[in-house]
Amino acid sequence: MTELDKKFNKAFEIASAMTKKLPPDVMLKFYAYYKHATNDNSMVVPSGNNIVRNAFKLNAYFQLNNITANEAKQNYIDLVEEFTNHKIN
Repeated sequence: MTELDKKFNKAFEIASAMTKKLPPDVMLKFYAYYKHATNDNSMVVPSGNNIVRNAFKLNAYFQLNNITANEAKQNYIDLVEEFTNHKIN
């Protein structure tokens, strides 16, 4: 496991434990970066029954088609650090 993967997993743990309410656009960034970082290039199908919310999720995900999985991991880490004021080592 690379250092980036370790930091990404730690960031995911921190983000999953967050109780702070974040704006919807930030939540969509978390979703899109995570999906892009962990997807195996198969089609992403958002969970949930809310058609509009799922459309926003897919749109956020599709906007990341020009970055690599590693860039998505780093961006996810950066978001966690920004919204938790916690440096991930």
